[in-house]
Amino acid sequence: MSKLAVVAAGGTGGHLFPAQALAEALAARGWRIVLATDERGALYADKFPADERLALSAATAKAGDPIGMIKAGVVVAQGVMQARAAFNRLNPAVVVGFGGYPALPALLGALTQKRPTVIHEQNAVLGRVNRFLAPRVNEVACAFPTLQMAKPAVKARAHVVGNPVRPPVRALYDVPYIPPEVQLRILVTGGSQGARLLSELIPEAVAKLPEDLRGRLKVFQQARAESMEGARKIYRNAMVDCEVAPFFRDMAGYLRQAHLVIGRSGASTCTELAVAGRPSILVPLKIAADDHQRFNAKLLEEAGGAAVCLEDELTVDAMAGALNALLKDPNRLARMAAGARSVAKPDAAEDLADLVERTAR
Repeated sequence: MSKLAVVAAGGTGGHLFPAQALAEALAARGWRIVLATDERGALYADKFPADERLALSAATAKAGDPIGMIKAGVVVAQGVMQARAAFNRLNPAVVVGFGGYPALPALLGALTQKRPTVIHEQNAVLGRVNRFLAPRVNEVACAFPTLQMAKPAVKARAHVVGNPVRPPVRALYDVPYIPPEVQLRILVTGGSQGARLLSELIPEAVAKLPEDLRGRLKVFQQARAESMEGARKIYRNAMVDCEVAPFFRDMAGYLRQAHLVIGRSGASTCTELAVAGRPSILVPLKIAADDHQRFNAKLLEEAGGAAVCLEDELTVDAMAGALNALLKDPNRLARMAAGARSVAKPDAAEDLADLVERTAR
């Protein structure tokens, strides 16, 4: 029989999408896949190539809350016992964790049974769960060459493989960036956290652009449901062609046609911008744990692929000024696109799959 891998990931798209890319790469090599996640993860896992899904008990607690931490510990212990029982039945050749507290019971269950383990960190800052697991697992993989909050011994043995992306996004690596000539297409991504700021500020900034520039624009914007009609109204009044929706499922299609992307700097966003080779204006989420979005954005900024606007400095006028400068300079946009692509790791899924296969027994 083919080997089986348990892929464990927290319940957000940032954790699940890279996990899915790895699962697809392993499945193409003949592996069977079991997904361990929580109820939130199921929302992003409709196309996850898993033979089975494990719902393991998991919980988290805030630091400084001893009662909450004790309760979370009890729940996690239950999840570990569930994982151990499932592993006795499934006998996985390797357990791979992508961070997030729902991944913790699966990895702890594997460690207590001395099964091969790999973790992958998507951000430039090692997350809490991966920070705890990193010294204990067999192999550590990461997306960024800098790994903040990691101990020196962990940094020294970490494999920089990049972030796995889904095949439609990977295909964009081979699609050249064509600078704008007449129409200027802007893609505005929202994200689940802190999306309201961009949903409301970007339309106002676009409306401040010169009339001749606005007449050439086509804006594709993700926006929170409560902000959608307001955004559409501002664009209509500014005579700007727009498409506003809460979520774009065909992100690769929108990236392909975008001349400029505006968004947060989550790990998946930064990775996809690099692979697609698209210039961007990034606004790191101020409340992100350990300020990891600022560190994510730094890689693209230093490569010349992104302009970074911190929340504390972000105003409608500042964004309008940044947009005006970039949209009037197609040569600069082309240079930024090349800068973004220069730090891409388009084969991250295959490279991570290679590491997983070397680690498995």
